[in-house]
Amino acid sequence: MSDSDISMVKESVKDCYGQVAAETLNNKDLVNPLSCGGATSFPQKDYNKQLGYTDEELNNVPDEAILGLGCGNPNSIAQIKEGQTVLDLGSGAGFDCFIARRKVGEAGRVIGEDMTQGMIEKARRIAEKNAYKNVEFRLGEIESLPIEDNSIDIIISNCVVNLSPAKNKVYKEAYRVLKPGGQIAISDMIATSPIPDWVKNSQELYNGCGTGVSTLDELNEFLNNAGFQRTNIKINENSRQFIKDWEPTGKVQNFVASATIQATKQGEMIYC
Repeated sequence: MSDSDISMVKESVKDCYGQVAAETLNNKDLVNPLSCGGATSFPQKDYNKQLGYTDEELNNVPDEAILGLGCGNPNSIAQIKEGQTVLDLGSGAGFDCFIARRKVGEAGRVIGEDMTQGMIEKARRIAEKNAYKNVEFRLGEIESLPIEDNSIDIIISNCVVNLSPAKNKVYKEAYRVLKPGGQIAISDMIATSPIPDWVKNSQELYNGCGTGVSTLDELNEFLNNAGFQRTNIKINENSRQFIKDWEPTGKVQNFVASATIQATKQGEMIYC
């Protein structure tokens, strides 16, 4: 992909999710609510239950942060401990950050990163409104994180890495900012069979997490090249039940599925 193509893809994704932030803030619905690129003005609790979130998690997050933009629950696989520093790649309105903040406690910290100014502003407003002191939100791109080297214990992310046209850079950046022994716990989309051209050529499906997906082999290569060890990737076949509603034909489920991705940076975990 050329630099101009990469730039065009990024701008399209940014515009899409900027619109999601703006429209839901104004109590409007956007596109297909049952997809990663659409949302509604009411909290998407039923959809998030399909993704693996519990009633306890959903009931302890502000409703305005529950946009239903994910494809899994990274918090369920992240072994977050009190006092740790957690980074959420593509944090949106802060949904997963607000779940993680309860796990790290007052001694810990959660950083949400997103490239969309509207999402950052929305998340910051929610955090300020609810007096959340242990969470912050930074504007930036996942290919070039505004985060210090060796400063993060655990990285989470929910259906975001597939949106990057430079996934190799994303995983190298994740490795850079993690502490030795730090871990990634990511929910993302993966290609399970060859993607047909009608899917590949749809920017709308790309924005909706159905096109810019990696194969299992490609994903393993990205992780290995970045330096990660103890890689564990699990495809969730049941995810096809909600993926079929992401576009009108229901056929995208034949080519992609949600997966959990776990891996560890070399070295012993260091607690400060």
